[in-house]
This record gives sequence, C-alpha cells and structure tokens, in this order.
Amino acid sequence: MLLSDLALARRLESAEGRACMQFGEARRKLFPEAGSCWMQCAGAHVVFDGIDSPVTQTFGLGIFEELTHAALDKIERFFFDRGAAADHEVSPLAGVAVLDLLCARGYRPIEISSVMYGRVEAVPPGEIKVRVIGPDEAELWAEISARGWTHGHPELMPFMQQFGALAAAKEGCSCFLAELDGQPGAAGALNIHDGVALFAGASTVPEMRRRGLQSALLQARMRYASEHGCDLAMMVAEAGGESQRNAERQGFRIAYTRVKWRLSK
Repeated sequence: MLLSDLALARRLESAEGRACMQFGEARRKLFPEAGSCWMQCAGAHVVFDGIDSPVTQTFGLGIFEELTHAALDKIERFFFDRGAAADHEVSPLAGVAVLDLLCARGYRPIEISSVMYGRVEAVPPGEIKVRVIGPDEAELWAEISARGWTHGHPELMPFMQQFGALAAAKEGCSCFLAELDGQPGAAGALNIHDGVALFAGASTVPEMRRRGLQSALLQARMRYASEHGCDLAMMVAEAGGESQRNAERQGFRIAYTRVKWRLSK
C-alpha cells in the first residue's frame, strides 16, 4: 500500500525537480543566451529558466534537509542575481518550521496545487491511437500542445510553442500524440526518474475535446511507464480544477496540497 508520507513526498518532489532541471538544460542547449542554470541547495533543486518561466523555482525545499536562513540566503541570491523572484513550491510535509521561516522573511502565497499519485498499471490499448512522436515531429507536437493550452489566450501562442519545443527536446522526456481518424488532437509528455513516471503537459485542441483523447493519452502513458519499469505515477494539477478531477477519475489520489511562496527582490 502506498502511503502519503514523507518518503513518498521525497520521491515525488525529486522526480519533478529532476524533470524541471532537465527542462532548463534543454533551454540552455537550444537557447544559450537565455542563461538557464540550476543548482542544489539544502537538498532542493533550484532552477532558473528565465524570469517569467514557471520552471524558475525550487522543488523539494525542506523535505530532504533542514532549511536554514543561510540556505535561503544562498537560494534567494541565486534568483535575485538573475532578476527573478524567489519562488518555492513547498509540500506541507516540510513542516511548520519551514513555513514559519518563509513567513518571517516576508514570503507570500501565490499558487495552490494538488500533487497526485497512483500505482503504475499495465492497461490494455484502447480504440484511440496514441503514439510516441518521432524525432522529426517535435514541431507538430509543440503546435498541438500550444493550441490546447492557449485556447482563449492567443497572445500566449509564441511562448507555448517554444515551451513545447523545449519539452520535446528535453532529456528523459517522451512526448505523445493522440489521434482521431489520423488527425492529431491531443499532446502529452511523460518524464521518468527513479521509478517515478511524471505525467505532464497534457492538452487537447478545442475542436476535438470531449472525445476521449485525454483518457487515451493517460492510459497510453501509463502503459509506457509500466513497460519502462516504473511503479509510481505522479501528476500535478490546479487544486480542485478539471485536471485534478480527470486524474481522480483515472484512479489518482491526492498526496498533498502544495503552496507556492514568493519573495520579490
């Protein structure tokens, strides 16, 4: 039985931190002028991927090692020297002392998310075709992903297209397309680290929604994770949002609710 405890939190946070560090590495290779970099401090992954990137933050703060003022000084300087705010997504299993330390330094909460988990199971293929993209399909995958994410916000299309291209180029990441009648309509990614399969980046183009593509995409990635030796599945979603409800329908459970804290320079 999988228990929602500190040991589980360490596996989940390590997998996400590793995936986001690899995302920064991909940007450094494709866009070296962006200055992407990362370090580890107090057991946490500390990633800079650009001032406005959602990847620019820490992962696992306070759950691997005791957090101190000296460690936070170092982490904050890492972000501030690059023009970014200091952001930390903190598991409640880090404890009250970590939250008290952040509050004492003037941090404020800016985001709440649900960290979800489940056992990896070898589910049989469905009727909807889902496949891992080929090396020449990164642009197509990025386009489908961006169209799904930017519905109603076309001004975000250039950013999401670049974001998708980076995900397709990232080490340790497999990108999937779901198709209906030969037409790609949904995109998703899967990151694998130390037996943890991190499900990420799933979106469906508006005209093909509510036709089962997301469920097929999730099941195909679950099958892929099983074939590659994973025992634990992970997903992060907006707390109480549609993605969380979809994941719960697929058997995911909430490990904990995580708060993102920010301190501006």
